[in-house]
Amino acid sequence: MHDFCFTIPYGLLLVCGGVIGYAKKGSTASLAGGTGAGLLLVLAGYLSLQAFHKRKNSYFALILETVIAAILAFIMGQRYMQTGKIMPAGIVAAISVIMAGFYLYKIATGGNRIPLKTE
Repeated sequence: MHDFCFTIPYGLLLVCGGVIGYAKKGSTASLAGGTGAGLLLVLAGYLSLQAFHKRKNSYFALILETVIAAILAFIMGQRYMQTGKIMPAGIVAAISVIMAGFYLYKIATGGNRIPLKTE
C-alpha cells in the first residue's frame, strides 16, 4: 500500500476535525492545529503521489508525514493523559501512532513500491 493512499484521507480527517472543533466550541486552537497539520499532510500526500507518477519515491514527503504524525501522537497523547477524553485527543493520538508506525515501516522498506514498466 502506498503512503499517499492513507495520508490524504488522514490529512482531510484532521482538517474536518479542526473545523468541527471550531464550529462546536469556538476553539481557534483546534482550527489552527487541525487545519495546519491536515493541510501539511495533504500536501505531503500530494507530493508523494506526484513522485509516484514519475516512478520515483519522495522521501521528503515520507519524512514530513512521519514527523507530523509523531508530533500529533505526542501532543494529543499528552492531552489524553491529562484530560482522559477519548474524543478528540485519544482518537487522534491513536490514529497518529498507527500512521507514524506505517510511515516508519515505509521508510524502512524503501518507500513506495514502483511497479516495473511494462512494454
